Amino acid sequence: MAAHRRSAHRKPKQRPLTGPAARTAATLALAGAATAGSVTGAGAAPAEPAPTAAQVKAKVDRLYHDAEVATEKYNGAKEKADAATRTVDALTDEAARRTDRLNTARHALGSLATAQYRSGTLDPALQLALSSDPDAYLEGASYLDRAGDRQTGLLRNIKRQVSRITQVKARADEETERLAARRTELREHRTAIRAKLADARKLLDTLTADERAAFERSADARHGGGPVHADRSTARSGPVSAPDSRAGQAIAFAHGAIGKPYVWGATGPNAFDCSGLTQAAWKAAGVSLPRTTYTQINAGQRIPRSRLAPGDLVFFYSGISHVGLYIGGGQMIHAPRPGAPVRIAPIDQMPFAGATRVA
Repeated sequence: MAAHRRSAHRKPKQRPLTGPAARTAATLALAGAATAGSVTGAGAAPAEPAPTAAQVKAKVDRLYHDAEVATEKYNGAKEKADAATRTVDALTDEAARRTDRLNTARHALGSLATAQYRSGTLDPALQLALSSDPDAYLEGASYLDRAGDRQTGLLRNIKRQVSRITQVKARADEETERLAARRTELREHRTAIRAKLADARKLLDTLTADERAAFERSADARHGGGPVHADRSTARSGPVSAPDSRAGQAIAFAHGAIGKPYVWGATGPNAFDCSGLTQAAWKAAGVSLPRTTYTQINAGQRIPRSRLAPGDLVFFYSGISHVGLYIGGGQMIHAPRPGAPVRIAPIDQMPFAGATRVA
């Protein structure tokens, strides 16, 4: 019976197809494979077309603008980091000086205590009774009173010094934490700038030589000016009329910077970014400007475009991310972007955001 049950559950052997049946099965299999292949091909996403030269130019312009925005944020963070560094250094020096004074006071207190110990510890009345020279003893006792007053003063001074040192060190710790945060912010902005500029270079590398040359020409037109030698010839044509000597000095410095490269974060003397150039120009005139576009715009008197005079700072874009030095006649000197050196440009080539008179 057991053997019969096992044989009953055993699957029957499949016999291979032959003749017309085999040919029919093969045909069906091939048809199924073809159908599956056509379904797979229909579901595959088509490859994205390469961007056109115009699209590349638009993306590169946007990346350069974003990089300039990040540059101004970097400049602001660096200015704050530098200030925090100076504060930490000053507090560290102050703590060291106060510690030296504290050690001096402690040494004086120790010397006084030693002198008192050597003078004896008998009760003053008994010392007077046993003294062979009461007048001399009373004079000495008066000295000890003064010494006690001095000791009290030293103790108070030590207490004040300890308290002040504690406060200074606590403030130094707070400033050190702020400095660490500023340095983190610096690294983030630096990374963003480098990434955007690297993306711009990769996009430009996809252009042909002719397309690349066309992009540079159009970028020059957008940021003003032609070749640098043309700007230099304009600079040599004569001094620009300025409302005062300081504005004249700032403009003269900017003229001298024409042709020097744009480098983000640079303030001269061999390279500049936009706000670095205006800061350096006015520094040459004896005026200290803050570091960034969005702080420079508040560094003087706001003026309308209709009242522009040579030496004024002119700002562009809604985020106040670019600045130039106005030289009159609707022209400015500015550091445009990576790959474009300091040059003369019309102020109407970019969206005008405001102007400030420094002097």
